[in-house]
Amino acid sequence: MSTSARPADALRADDKPTQTPPSAAARKIGGVAGWVDDRTGAGKAVGYLMKKVFPDHWSFMLGEIAMYSMIIALISGAFLTLWFVPSMGHTVYEGSYVPLRGVHMSEAYASTLHISFDVRGGLIIRQIHHWAALMFIVAIVVHMFRVFFTGAFRKPREINWVIGSVLALLAIVEGFSGYSLPDDLLSGTGIRAMQGFVQTAPVIGSYLVYGIFGGPFPGEAIIPRLYSAHILLLPAVLIGLFTAHIVLVALQKHTQFPGPGRTNDNVVGFPVMPVYAAKAGGFFFIVFGVISLMAALVTINAVWAYGPYDPSPVTAGSQPDWYMGFADGALRLLPGWLEFTLAGFTFSMNIMPGALILLPLVYIVVGVYPFVERWVTGDNREHHLLDRPRNAPTRTAIGMAGISMYSVLMFAAANDIIAIKLHMSINDITHVLRAAFFILPIIVFWCTKRICLSLQRADRNLALHQRESGTIIRTPDGSFFERHDELTADERWILVQHEPVAPIEITDGVDENGVAKPASRGDKLRAKLSHFYFKDAVNPVTPAELAAAHHDGHGHEAIEAADEDDSAQLGSAVPSRDH
Repeated sequence: MSTSARPADALRADDKPTQTPPSAAARKIGGVAGWVDDRTGAGKAVGYLMKKVFPDHWSFMLGEIAMYSMIIALISGAFLTLWFVPSMGHTVYEGSYVPLRGVHMSEAYASTLHISFDVRGGLIIRQIHHWAALMFIVAIVVHMFRVFFTGAFRKPREINWVIGSVLALLAIVEGFSGYSLPDDLLSGTGIRAMQGFVQTAPVIGSYLVYGIFGGPFPGEAIIPRLYSAHILLLPAVLIGLFTAHIVLVALQKHTQFPGPGRTNDNVVGFPVMPVYAAKAGGFFFIVFGVISLMAALVTINAVWAYGPYDPSPVTAGSQPDWYMGFADGALRLLPGWLEFTLAGFTFSMNIMPGALILLPLVYIVVGVYPFVERWVTGDNREHHLLDRPRNAPTRTAIGMAGISMYSVLMFAAANDIIAIKLHMSINDITHVLRAAFFILPIIVFWCTKRICLSLQRADRNLALHQRESGTIIRTPDGSFFERHDELTADERWILVQHEPVAPIEITDGVDENGVAKPASRGDKLRAKLSHFYFKDAVNPVTPAELAAAHHDGHGHEAIEAADEDDSAQLGSAVPSRDH
């Protein structure tokens, strides 16, 4: 007999469940939180952030890796500042590293050796710092790839994309200033190269060098100035931009990949507390552990092997860290005949474009791309669902073409080493790379776009005809056909969820008085670029096509032909997406 049917239970129907009183520790924490909230009003903001939902996808960890690597670099860098001496003052080394005892060097280099060999744990902290810096820049670049190829930079996230572009540029400058501090032969060669690059600035180059170095090269001021920039100025700007980046991510709806239940109006994932915070905390220690393992097992920037800086023993094969390699490669590919003299001034166009123009130009182009794409496509809507790269073939092809140009310059930075190791002519290698810089991006663009369009057609065919099973069925009348397995609604939705696109058509019109008003040059340019973006568009399957295909297997073909005729007559199915 069920106890719930007892008459006495009705007497307790209005009883409230007994509340377990909070523990003493919880009461203390709550009291502190209340005290802080009363004085700062932070309770609402913290509550909002704790309830913020973040989607769960492995690619979102790339941004976290960048943030954690920066934190590790800051922590390890603070440790190194306790012993590093940012001075160009001369001293004689008397430390533990026997091969350099009695050698004259700067105090900066001597203190770096002291950290490496005489400070307990100093060497591994140096290596953790350097590997964390490299991981920071790698993670930023790969994170930007993810954002670019999925269209996460679209409205309302253009500002965050610009912040990320500035972060990437400043991270490179921060890395250069950091590995220049030890004043060893390799870093000194980099500073010497930087001095030459700045000097190529027309008219004012010599004055800039004199101001940066505080006199003739190398002077006594460059290491202290780089040190101040490396530990104070640049980290402050990086932390400020990173904070702004994270705040904007928290305020705006987080992007998410297409999937069941995911729309532009919601976010499917986990709240910050307790799930996401626990996962993020664990991931931080994983990143810290991997970087520490790399630092313990793989030597990087072994300054004791190079010796103190001296201009005379510079060797071939000296190269910067990877993130500056493309600029070094550009210098090697520029021909010498670009230098000329005008009005008594020498214009070193064989050096200046690669040394002073290329680096900021790359990040300016990257930073303005979202605004260019929005103008070309006429798409001013908010986007919270990410694109599959195949569904934006032109954008994906542009990105891959840019990566191919960057890769050519990276290989060019090692043209001398390639020539030595492969016993080839360095001149032949340089000529091939010069041609590849202009030809390879075109080939990569074409191949990437063709691949994306092929994948789109495969998705369209899969949505229309379901999945091939490989099972052949014979009908009673003797004919044969292959049985196709039906897709689930979730599988089909991913294949058809993206929006149809079409080139913008600009035609001459009339004004309010009936007078002919030809299209402006800007409108015509926009139409041409829109045609470049969308002329080969493979639009998703419509419900009518899907129903026709399921009805007789080929009915969708007539619908597709009719749609093509309508597009040809009406110009564009989506003349403008400004809404």
